Amino acid sequence: MNEVRELTDYPDEYYEFFIKFNEGDYYTCHDLLEDIWMSDKSNQFLKGLLQMSVAIYHYSYGNVKGARLMMQAAHDYLQTYRPVHWGLDLEKIYPFIEECLSIFPSEIDRLPYEEVAGLPELPVLYLYLED
Repeated sequence: MNEVRELTDYPDEYYEFFIKFNEGDYYTCHDLLEDIWMSDKSNQFLKGLLQMSVAIYHYSYGNVKGARLMMQAAHDYLQTYRPVHWGLDLEKIYPFIEECLSIFPSEIDRLPYEEVAGLPELPVLYLYLED
């Protein structure tokens, strides 16, 4: 299932996704990946990355339940693409996903935006393509 590609073979939006993710612009990450995914809905890899970005975005404005659901979906979708897919080392992403799932407060579903700063901080993940 893991494809070997040249680093120039990916859609432009995929490269842009890395830039936006590392800048913390998770909303734009969703849009970029959705554009690619809409043309190939069988691509569960992109759907997993999309769900991971959406989870972080949900958490950032207090939708903890949505963050939990999306991060678990990302965990499930990306599983079959391990260890490396589309130049992305998923073995570096899974510890992040699992740590987020352990950090999301299970007793909270939603917080008002004014209280979001009181939520536990998520770890930082920087994504990059392996050659």
